[in-house]
Amino acid sequence: MQYLDGNRLTLLRNGEQYFPALVEAIDGARADVYLETYLFADDETGSLVADALARAAGRGVSVRLLIDGFGARDFAPRFRAMLRRAGAEVLVFRPQVSLWGLHRNRLRRMHRKLACVDGRRAFVGGINVIDDYDGPAPAPPRFDYAVGIEGPLAVEVRAEAGRLWSRVAWSMRRVRPPHPVPVFPAPLADGQRAALVVRDSVRHRRDIENAYLAHIDEAREEIVIAVAYFFPGRRFRRALAGAVARGVRVVLLLQGRVEYVVPHYASRALFGSLLEAGIHIEEYRRSFLHAKVAVFDGCRACVGSSNIDPFSLLLAREANVFVDDARFAAELRASLHDAMRAGARALPSQEWKRRALWRRAWSWIAYGIARSLIAFAGYERYH
Repeated sequence: MQYLDGNRLTLLRNGEQYFPALVEAIDGARADVYLETYLFADDETGSLVADALARAAGRGVSVRLLIDGFGARDFAPRFRAMLRRAGAEVLVFRPQVSLWGLHRNRLRRMHRKLACVDGRRAFVGGINVIDDYDGPAPAPPRFDYAVGIEGPLAVEVRAEAGRLWSRVAWSMRRVRPPHPVPVFPAPLADGQRAALVVRDSVRHRRDIENAYLAHIDEAREEIVIAVAYFFPGRRFRRALAGAVARGVRVVLLLQGRVEYVVPHYASRALFGSLLEAGIHIEEYRRSFLHAKVAVFDGCRACVGSSNIDPFSLLLAREANVFVDDARFAAELRASLHDAMRAGARALPSQEWKRRALWRRAWSWIAYGIARSLIAFAGYERYH
């Protein structure tokens, strides 16, 4: 990781805080806007963001929207037509083809959620362009985070977005678009240190996983990880167990509601060994948990798009921001502990051992299915 000094970082909780900040930034754009998202829903939030992109393109801003071919396979035709008329460009990462054919590459998705405006303001996190609410109001919102960035790191986000856009444009149209050089903002005198860490299948295959492992190995007091899908390999599990063995308190805040059946139950096959190692597990049940964040010793933090499972760590394109700043880490830690108190339930080790036989059997069946998918993707040694 290459930490950059002099940034202003803002923790954004859920879409309620993220989307107003994103739209405000887009409305202030003067040169270019890059937006990458896995999901782009045809709902109120999708309309809000699409309208902002169209307004920017209409006043001459270069607008480039990159969506995933599987996650956003139902991208609304009305959005596409509106953006095209305004002059915005839309590209699709690995367009989804017939469901009847199964290919390994279909599992290699663009799972990043990032945006950059003029190389001055950027956003990275786990929040898709979709309404926060999974049911009628007043249902609690989907639990997620993003980080707003001003300063030198915003230039890094813009450069990374431009690189991926260029690759996708070349693969689809054999055209390499020009990349005007953005204005480099001066570091802020009292700014914060942060690093952008991405995962791809070429030069950065294990960068996010290795960054996590380095922070876990350096922790001395507490590790708090909140993640929607937790299905770590052996190295990751050993690192967490090793942290507990040297006196670190390790807390996992995980999805308590069933969103996708196989990953939900497959992860539970690992809970017994994690609890026996002394790791605390909290299941968030107030709403769907979609966060991918962590806090280490209350002074360093991570916010991004990467789950801790083989699909994020070994297959998808992901982007995380690691932050070396006690103030930011303390704010995220307080938010996570508030969420645990208000909407999570601890899993006692003894109670977990007394689960019904059929529940344990279903977890191991789901675990076997998940492992088979990993092997199919070419990662038989992921354990």
